[in-house]
Amino acid sequence: MSTSTRSRPASVSALLRHFADLRDGTHGGAKSRRDKERLFAAAVPLLDPHARQALEEIDAHLLLGTGEVTATGLRPTADGGSAAIWALSWPEQQAAGLRPVLIRAYFGPGFAHPHLQSGTVGDWPLNVYDEAQAVAELPNLRAMAAADLHNLVFELGGDVRIIPATVAGGEGKERDD
Repeated sequence: MSTSTRSRPASVSALLRHFADLRDGTHGGAKSRRDKERLFAAAVPLLDPHARQALEEIDAHLLLGTGEVTATGLRPTADGGSAAIWALSWPEQQAAGLRPVLIRAYFGPGFAHPHLQSGTVGDWPLNVYDEAQAVAELPNLRAMAAADLHNLVFELGGDVRIIPATVAGGEGKERDD
């Protein structure tokens, strides 16, 4: 199938929005910091159910329902920016002294536009202005949460016992072919 007959993936559209913003010095068409902050403040509640879903899926299938998802809502940061954090914590992670699995939406004070990141993995552009664009971020949110969980295991030298599904009744050994 040629590229002209395929629909553009949502992730590519998001990157094109991001690159256009970088090129134009805007965020969703907004030029002033105040207007960009308003767009970011509107994006956080759009992302909320999808960030929660990504973390709740990990809780249900890997932590066997032992975790707790929390969210801060949009808050100012100490550096003059703003951020919203969704976190997944569970008993084994807490006992190991690890931080929770995190998804963070943030708009740093010197940034041209907001970003997403996990606790251990870098930045993704955040160019969400409507519900459809927020829904399209779910695969990224899942990948961010999974990468963060993976990296927390490796902070313990690869000790997978902090993941209940790896030790409960042989879970984690099944194949999905």
